[in-house]
Amino acid sequence: MQNRLPQYLKRPIIDTDKTRNVRKILKANCLNTVCENARCPNKNECYTKNTATFLIMGNNCTRNCRYCNITCEKPLPLDKDEPLHIAKAVKELGLKYAVITSVTRDDLPDGGAEHFANCIYEIRKISPDTKIEILTPDFKNQKSSLDTIIKAHPDVFNHNIETVKELFKTARPQGNYDNSLEVLNYIKQNSDITTKSGLMIGLGETWEQIEQTLKDLYKVKCDILTIGQYIQPSKNHLPVAKYYTLEEYEKLKELAASIGITHYQIGPLVRSSYNAASLV
Repeated sequence: MQNRLPQYLKRPIIDTDKTRNVRKILKANCLNTVCENARCPNKNECYTKNTATFLIMGNNCTRNCRYCNITCEKPLPLDKDEPLHIAKAVKELGLKYAVITSVTRDDLPDGGAEHFANCIYEIRKISPDTKIEILTPDFKNQKSSLDTIIKAHPDVFNHNIETVKELFKTARPQGNYDNSLEVLNYIKQNSDITTKSGLMIGLGETWEQIEQTLKDLYKVKCDILTIGQYIQPSKNHLPVAKYYTLEEYEKLKELAASIGITHYQIGPLVRSSYNAASLV
């Protein structure tokens, strides 16, 4: 276990007119962001660029992933006006690229797929030129839910694998590694939507396990890959087993390229939606 945070993982606090304006628009539209709820280290940088990753369907999750800072409690009913509020915020922020993610809602029959779709439809009504990326849970690998997403046709479909197969049950006890791969595979096999997935490192995985995970993602024709350092949100979460060096991140880039992955963002502070538009 490593407790000392390397200097290259520290980010300064930024508070400017731009960051305050983003917070103001989000608050006015009663919206959550994963930037705040998951304590993302890049949030202030993103806010200065007039962007944020919207967190829909509340901020209580039905799963208790041991790396995640989002609360695991009984969720509230869906806000049917939320898709419109998301669209208004996208318009007010002037976003050319919007990223929408959610808590996992296993309490809903479709896992919230229709709610994702409604967000896409509402954004396209008032900001037709905005590209849309969605970062979704696995919907329990229900094909009907994935078909709902395919019909709405986001520009990018992102579902994070998060960790290697050997650590999956430790980090994501209610998830399934093979299900996550199948979700990405189903979208790719049944649409022309760009697919994307992300991996956290530093939980105790081996280099060989990382390599196998990248090969698995390549096998299901995942278009875009992100890899970043796991940072422990609190003492109640999984400890950090290793902080990867900057040199090791360069080697990971070489590994991804050697496997055949051509679009990737790999670095200590890389997160799923960080600079997302630059990869499309």
